[in-house]
Amino acid sequence: MENFDVIVVGGGPAGLSAAISAARAGMKVCVVERGDYPGTKNVMGGVLYTQPTNEVVPDFWKDAPLERPVIEQRYGIMSKDELFSAAYRDPAWGQPPYNAHTVLRVKFDRWLAEEAEKLGVMIVPETVVDDLLYHGDDVVGVRTTRPDGDLGAKVVILAEGANNFVAVKAGLAKPLHPDSVAVVAKEIIALPAEKIEDRFCLEPHEGATIELFGDSTDGILGTSFIYTNKDSISIGVGAMVGAMGRKGWSPNDLLENLKAKPYIKRLLQGGEIKEYLAHLIPEGGYNSVPKLYRQGVMVVGDAAMFVNGLTREGSNLATTSGLIAGKVAAEAIQSGDTSAQAMSVYETRLRDSFVIKDLYKFRNLIGLLENNPHLLGEYPEMLNQAARMYFTIDGTPKTEVFKNIMGVFTKRRGKSGLVKDMFKAWRALK
Repeated sequence: MENFDVIVVGGGPAGLSAAISAARAGMKVCVVERGDYPGTKNVMGGVLYTQPTNEVVPDFWKDAPLERPVIEQRYGIMSKDELFSAAYRDPAWGQPPYNAHTVLRVKFDRWLAEEAEKLGVMIVPETVVDDLLYHGDDVVGVRTTRPDGDLGAKVVILAEGANNFVAVKAGLAKPLHPDSVAVVAKEIIALPAEKIEDRFCLEPHEGATIELFGDSTDGILGTSFIYTNKDSISIGVGAMVGAMGRKGWSPNDLLENLKAKPYIKRLLQGGEIKEYLAHLIPEGGYNSVPKLYRQGVMVVGDAAMFVNGLTREGSNLATTSGLIAGKVAAEAIQSGDTSAQAMSVYETRLRDSFVIKDLYKFRNLIGLLENNPHLLGEYPEMLNQAARMYFTIDGTPKTEVFKNIMGVFTKRRGKSGLVKDMFKAWRALK
């Protein structure tokens, strides 16, 4: 049995960040990846944040296969064919050190794996980790599905994604629940760069993102997105598995419904579908975070439910958690102590970082939206109806327009209902 200091299960941003972090500290590291190579089975919307990635590979943007720096972020609330939107644009984001880039995971993850290999990390592709190996109660490695595929390790870092089977077997996580995980259907649609820049009002090489709520998912708890790449557009819909089942939607049906919207149809016109992908995304938030460590083991990234759906953050939480875990693993091995107490330093540092702090801040939002479906169903309709009344010039005095707009909300929800909804939202964000 070949032995390593650290074995990382999963070759996504969390796992590779952990591997690089541990290797830099002098550890002998192995990454076990079930795909043909890191990136081939990894899916995300496609936005990579600069600051946390730069901590893993300094000045990565100079060499990494990135698509476009994001200089504009748009948010929209849909109701049938109507859209109420807001945007923020900062051309400075198109220059170093940047804020975020769009990426295609097949390209980026492979590049990041090559950066890990430069530090001596061994990448073992096309291999599934079936369970942890134990000596008594101590974790001493992993068991793979390959013949004679046992690998020894002093510390194992689980970065296996939302399908965290090994973490479940280890007693760290519970099996996935339909109401704590979303399924995302995504297409990559080829378009010439000049058409992308024209339709999104961009200069060459600049990028934009659009996040859509409300009728973009038929009022189901979830979101839709459109991201610009160099010569393609990534479009996808993600919604909670349980809610989709109750409404009778499939992910692909939701995606086709979105693409048929006039606003979206115009952006995609003339494009050719190049790829179709689907993936599970953990959306349970803080209340679904599993136990993060035990003797010789830490859980990072999606496997730890580190996704903040409201703010569209996942890659940065994954990268940061992997970076911290790799450092903790190296420190524990160097001290000769890989006990649960030594691994607990990982959670302590996470709680001092934005990762746990942000998840805790928004911990009640999932429950609020699940228990009050009208917030994503009725309110988008009311907001768009109010906007139509305000922007329609037909000779109606503005005092009457404002009165009619208020009537839209009070008729649907009542004054007491409006007050209750605002109070619930305030409590959820308190």
